[in-house]
Amino acid sequence: MDKEQVKKRIQELREKTEYYAQKYYDEDKPEISDFEYDMLMLELRNLEKENPEFINKESLTQKVGGHVKEGFEKVTHEVPLQSLQDIFSIEEIDEFDERIRKKAEENGIQEIKYVVETKIDGLSAALEYKNGKFVRGATRGNGLVGEDVTHNLRTIKSIPMEINDKIDIIVRGEVFIAKEDFEKMNQEREENEEELFANARNAAAGSLRQLDSKITEKRPLDIYIFNVQKIEGKKFNSHFEELEYLKKLGFNVNPIRVVCNNLQDIKKTIEEIGEKREKLTFGIDGAVIKIDNLKFREILGSTAKTPRWAIAYKYPPEQKETILKDIICQVGRTGVITPMAILDPVKVAGSTISKTTLHNEDFIKEKEIKIGDTVVIQKAGDVIPEIVKVIKEKRTGEEYNFEMPEKCPVCGAEAIREEGEAAVRCTGIECPAKLFRNLVHFVSREAMNIEGLGENIIQQLLENGLISNIADIYELKFEDIASLKKNGKKFAQNLIDSINESKNSDLYRLITALGIRHVGGKASKLLARKYKTIDNLTKATFEELSEINDVGEVMANSIIEFFTQDQTLDLIHKLKLAGVNTVSLQEENTDNRFEGKTFVLTGSLENYTRKEAEDIIEKFGGKTSSSVSKKTDYVLAGNEAGSKLSKAESLGITVISEDEFSNLIK
Repeated sequence: MDKEQVKKRIQELREKTEYYAQKYYDEDKPEISDFEYDMLMLELRNLEKENPEFINKESLTQKVGGHVKEGFEKVTHEVPLQSLQDIFSIEEIDEFDERIRKKAEENGIQEIKYVVETKIDGLSAALEYKNGKFVRGATRGNGLVGEDVTHNLRTIKSIPMEINDKIDIIVRGEVFIAKEDFEKMNQEREENEEELFANARNAAAGSLRQLDSKITEKRPLDIYIFNVQKIEGKKFNSHFEELEYLKKLGFNVNPIRVVCNNLQDIKKTIEEIGEKREKLTFGIDGAVIKIDNLKFREILGSTAKTPRWAIAYKYPPEQKETILKDIICQVGRTGVITPMAILDPVKVAGSTISKTTLHNEDFIKEKEIKIGDTVVIQKAGDVIPEIVKVIKEKRTGEEYNFEMPEKCPVCGAEAIREEGEAAVRCTGIECPAKLFRNLVHFVSREAMNIEGLGENIIQQLLENGLISNIADIYELKFEDIASLKKNGKKFAQNLIDSINESKNSDLYRLITALGIRHVGGKASKLLARKYKTIDNLTKATFEELSEINDVGEVMANSIIEFFTQDQTLDLIHKLKLAGVNTVSLQEENTDNRFEGKTFVLTGSLENYTRKEAEDIIEKFGGKTSSSVSKKTDYVLAGNEAGSKLSKAESLGITVISEDEFSNLIK
């Protein structure tokens, strides 16, 4: 590459690494594997080393990744929390040792000892103690300034609130989630159709950086302490001595810490850690090599980003070949149909892998995966195993393409993929795979509003075989409900009353409760007002629906698809038999004074709740929006109106007070 090409590639790499670092450190949502990111950083570092004239202080090779998240107080670290220089080969350990020995010789240092520790895959934090009591904790942030997460750290049981010596000390540790706990968390998230955590590190980081410490408290966080940042009234000669002292104070110290007298000891220890890596209860992504002599560390010093007295050896991700025997489909609670690869069992990174997700049909096409292929499986640490490539040279001609099903494999309803989405979904409202989620939505406050029928009770009703579809709610007997709770008679009567009351709900609530994709509360009101009965709505044509304001093509298609399903018509029939109202109770409105007008509400109103004001606007044919734009006609501003008011004024949009609104609706 000529100098211009080098400059262009360096800029490219800086933009990529900055973007991926933001996803990883700030949003806790990595888009590429650690290994892929490390390789980009390695290329950038090497190019900058060969072309020092292009080095820029804004490059991630020169600074620590990560920023302070909005909502947290900033903490300036008394001693910077630096990152480590990563290396990826044994030869680089030789080079590091050679540099250290040369510097030792220059300074008349005879003995060199190292400490090798596991590089825990978590989030770095500093803990501050005054007179032996924990007073403050902060994340690393950008190394100089971090986030005050004291309240969240107090929820971690392995952090002592008081240590065994009345001293002032700041220590550094790594917050993590143990492998077993991480697997349980992801299992629960999968069952609840929530996005899976990509790895334990990001799960830990996301948990520690919660603005609500009650959420953090529910997460199984742990910590290992690995350094004294600052201490008053004590002096240490060696790092290992510091670690032993930290243990006596009551800290949970990094359990693997080995003193090495020479290069051979280092390599042997790294190899041993690598061999038992998968048996460890916590995730690691490398081994850290540190100078033990603290005075020698001071002589070696640091760059702006990394200490010169330590390096981190990163273990490569393990890959294995296996045969993809079949692809089956699983249906999640929201109806998403996910293809799963069934594999010849193979041991990768200490785990036996016999199946893994293929995400969606786009992933299968992108990787050109066929059933019968020889594939490469990769698993690094606690990252979910994935197929990274197909070995096409090993194809025999007997491999064949996979096609996503046109019908739900669980209930047989139509499976559709909407434009712009990667997921294929089951459309059946009575699908057993979706039943729990559909029930929770059906009884919710914005839908049929059945008080007392929460997730826990629904789960019990399903487990006891008391309901098997939505309509069964209306067949529940007093004694069935009373049996779910100790002294449950009062609860049972209240729930029966609430169920009976819900039968008289307006049509728009029933439409909302059916959970038609893309149809929310506002659209449900529009449809109820237009069609008057559920029977009329089931016969609506695409052309009719498309003509309604705020019902676009996507929503119209979704409504048509929903009401052509046998399961939908069966449920409506059952609900009618149970006595559920299926006609609109809204009074005929001929006053459409706000037709075509869009309102935005901001601040607190004195005479109306937010919902009451929205209902009035909709009653007169208008609509409300949550954001101000050029299409906004009125901004109704109450007390303490904020940025929406400022934006409306800057755009020249009509701002009205509560009194003016009252005059408009008289």
